Amino acid sequence: MPNEVPKIEIFTGDEYIGTNSKLKIDFIPDEVIRQINIALKNEENPYVKYGIIILQSTGMRIGDMLKLTTDCINPHLISGYTLTWYDHKSRKERQPLPITNECAIAVGKLIEHTKELRELVDDRIKKYLFIYKIFRGKSIGEITLISKYAYKSWLNGITRNNKVEVKGFIHNHNILNTNGKLYNLTTHKFRRTLATDMLSKGTNINIIRDVLGHSSCLTTGKYYADVKDKERAEVFKDIGIIGNVNKVDETIIVNKEELNWFKENKDTEARMEDGYCTKPCSEGKVCERLLKRQKCYTCGRYITTLEYLQAHKNHLENLEKQLEDNIYGDHYAEHFIPTIEILREIINRLEEI
Repeated sequence: MPNEVPKIEIFTGDEYIGTNSKLKIDFIPDEVIRQINIALKNEENPYVKYGIIILQSTGMRIGDMLKLTTDCINPHLISGYTLTWYDHKSRKERQPLPITNECAIAVGKLIEHTKELRELVDDRIKKYLFIYKIFRGKSIGEITLISKYAYKSWLNGITRNNKVEVKGFIHNHNILNTNGKLYNLTTHKFRRTLATDMLSKGTNINIIRDVLGHSSCLTTGKYYADVKDKERAEVFKDIGIIGNVNKVDETIIVNKEELNWFKENKDTEARMEDGYCTKPCSEGKVCERLLKRQKCYTCGRYITTLEYLQAHKNHLENLEKQLEDNIYGDHYAEHFIPTIEILREIINRLEEI
């Protein structure tokens, strides 16, 4: 059936590399997005600068973005602009997507930047936006399409050009995560971040599905769109962390009577296997949380210190092993995930101390 063979390339690579594997909705935190957008003002690589803007605005896959053509942008019938591209994974042309002025400007800048290069190449790649002149290696001076691997190295990697170290976007601008370490930025995280931002603002999941080009909103909800939980952030903020238990004062325990009791009993009744309880008893009864050992991490009366760092790491390792060996499904996993998230936060904060 020769007429059924696709006339253009079907895949750009890696589309199905994660099939059947557990996928976490790993969106980019707001603080990291803020750092990225500030850094874009001073980014010298136009492909990185304008590419990130396009990825943030549209949520398209990196393979599709690198195949954008000069005619991809058109005026909107009412106002602004729309962007059209070929979805290689679904093997169809995407419907025109309304885009922000910032995204339209980014596309325009790339068209302008590659104009001279496109005049030097043949018709095979003349229409593409993401073409550049190779500046190192055996093919130096050749004008070609930017590969996904080259683009990823421009984001995160460190390459060498004539024995000179060339750092990527993350290294150049020192983009850090909440742990103070360099953030591991992937292009696909922009896709999940756009979906998560839309869902967090109350956008209907069907609209998010259409923006991402999914055939089913089940895929969108399961793998891409999460909700930025403000309540969970508040829980993290209230976790009791202190370097030295002897430094507990009225800023941590406001009630003077409870503070005096804690100072007297910190090595006895107040001590737990992974921290301290500032008030284990109330009106002659032991706290039910303490008895059942449930949700103590999120209790305002719980304090933990550096001496328990290894205990938290051991507990986290055990929970992650149970989650990894889980054969009972998502409902079983839901009992572990909140505790795992809080334990990771506790460990990160203790390590910072």
